[in-house]
Formats: sequence, structure tokens, C-alpha cells
Amino acid sequence: MVQNLILVGYLIYLPIVIMLTLLVAKVLFKNGKVFMLDIFNGREEIAHSTNRLFEVGFYLLNIGFALRILHISSYRINVDTALIDLTAELSEKIGGFSIYLGLALFFNLFLFFRGKRIAAQKRNMAQVART
Repeated sequence: MVQNLILVGYLIYLPIVIMLTLLVAKVLFKNGKVFMLDIFNGREEIAHSTNRLFEVGFYLLNIGFALRILHISSYRINVDTALIDLTAELSEKIGGFSIYLGLALFFNLFLFFRGKRIAAQKRNMAQVART
């Protein structure tokens, strides 16, 4: 009984974390193109390639982490309160993953803004050197 519920828990957890990862990645890297174009001075091919590499890394890191924390222990699920325990376990795991995903999002934004700032500094230094 408990083993079947754990399997159901996995079947609930996996699609949710994968969809969350895909949604966040879609929004982040769709909007990240603007930053990449600015960072690479409008060189579209390298901006697109770099953005794509960031996206693949984002998928690997986040889905890897989601799989790493996947395990649901049978000792945490009591036969008498199995559905309640499973719901609590899934809430903890999905909530924890959502927090982690938010941190990953902000870290990527930090990298985009940092790259944009460095690119602007280099452009300013190049303008000063020309004058």
C-alpha cells in the first residue's frame, strides 16, 4: 500500500517540477535574449548561442536537482494517514524545489545584469580611448 502511494507521489512530483522548470526557463531565456544582444554588442549569432547554452545548463542543473531530491521515504508515511503524509511530503519537496528554482532564476538574472554592466564599461572605455 505505502509503496504504491510512493509511486503515485513520484508520478505527481515529476511532471510538476519538470513543468515548473520549463516554464521558468522559457520566461527567463526568452527575455534573456535582450541582455545577450546587449552584452555581445548586437552580434546575434553569439548572443543566441550563449543564451542557448545558459538555457541548457539551467535545465540540467534544475532537473538534476529535482531528481536528486526525488526520494520519498516510506518511513515518513504512516499507513493510517498515508494520503495526508504523502501530501505533506510532496508539498515539502515541491515547495523546496520552487524556492531553489527561484534562487536559480535570480542567479541567472544576476549573471545577465553583470554581463550587461561589464559590456557597458568596455564600450565606455573604448569610447574614451577613441577620443
